[in-house]
Amino acid sequence: MNLLSSSFLITFLLFQRLTFSSPSHTTSELFDTWCKQHGKTYSSEAEKLFRFRVFEDNFDFVKQHNDMGNSSYALSLNAFADLTHHEFKASRLGFSPASSMKLNHGKVQDPGFVRDIPSEMDWRKEGAVTQVKDQGSCGACWSFSATGAIEGINKIVTGSLESLSEQELVDCDKSYNSGCEGGLMDYAYQFVIDNHGLDTEDDYPYQGRERSCKKDKLKRRVVTIDGYTDVPSTNEKLLLQAVATQPVSVGICGSEREFQMYSKGIFTGPCSTSLDHAVLIVGYGSENGVDYWIVKNSWGTRWGMNGYIHMLRNSENSQGLCGINMLASYPTKTSPNPPPPPSPGPTKCDIFTFCGESETCCCARHLLGICISWKCCELNSAVCCKDHTHCCPHDYPVCDTKRSQCLKRAGNVTRMEAVESRRSSAKSGGWSSF
Repeated sequence: MNLLSSSFLITFLLFQRLTFSSPSHTTSELFDTWCKQHGKTYSSEAEKLFRFRVFEDNFDFVKQHNDMGNSSYALSLNAFADLTHHEFKASRLGFSPASSMKLNHGKVQDPGFVRDIPSEMDWRKEGAVTQVKDQGSCGACWSFSATGAIEGINKIVTGSLESLSEQELVDCDKSYNSGCEGGLMDYAYQFVIDNHGLDTEDDYPYQGRERSCKKDKLKRRVVTIDGYTDVPSTNEKLLLQAVATQPVSVGICGSEREFQMYSKGIFTGPCSTSLDHAVLIVGYGSENGVDYWIVKNSWGTRWGMNGYIHMLRNSENSQGLCGINMLASYPTKTSPNPPPPPSPGPTKCDIFTFCGESETCCCARHLLGICISWKCCELNSAVCCKDHTHCCPHDYPVCDTKRSQCLKRAGNVTRMEAVESRRSSAKSGGWSSF
């Protein structure tokens, strides 16, 4: 039984039992079952009680919606059922359209570039869509939308489907984008163009947090693009033409509570057009006379229809449901990808000792100025601390062993500087043991 049907079965059984037992007792049993299903544990009984109260509130919301019986979509107690709506919005969004005028290098879509548009399209069936990914509590939805679009056009042009690195964008694309604090797909496309390519997910895996840019990975230009195109705002016809040609990145409003608890069906709102989330349109279709977009999200497979949502298409609003017609773009590609660079191999400490690729050799013990024992720091071009136990990132090169942190400069620092150094060091993987 898959997660979707399991979630519905649990909810259905609970509804049946509410008639015969006390709601609080039954909901408590459901919460325990839900925790086991999703592998949830809590640090204390107080925390568990708080999450149970949140779960109860979400259950009431889901039940009220589903009991109406006249909606085109259903809600369920999915993986986010123990989060308040505020917590969910704070951790799962990350689209920043307000700064979209900083960069204007993209072409505007030609209204006549597609002649024949099929009645339905699903790029998953064409092998142009990678598996559903999970951004976690990092607001990097923009990077997942961008890589998804690049993965799609790369498959269409070259015949090869490569899962690309969101982490490289989160760590290294800093001209306008802000990692886990939000960003925009056009800026990500421009970064890939300027860098002459993007690395793979396998080589630069996602961490769910910002770290120091692995500059050696920037040279792993596995997939390239030549440019990007912006779909004219509020023009659903042109958006449809674009999706008929390739997967397309879009901004939407994903902060509604119904969106948080969505499970299946054609989502019709309610939602505003205040864009705060980035997703990928991978196709379109119709069901019982109702048109919809096929949208790939980045919240894992325990949300929606195994990570996907069907969103109403051809609504009466020119901005589209949840603003889906307002800010769409896609990468363009005609050039082949470069040949893969040779692997740099392990890092050599001495004639007998090696560390892994992108690691730093640190001397753990020395005698008469000669290192007799090496350890490996899991940071590239790191600074080895004099305590022979820790290392710091190259951009925070001062080891403060008293406060167990890495600093940008030596000497006394203010309290605020120390806090900021600790935060930055943590983001970049600093103060690591070896």
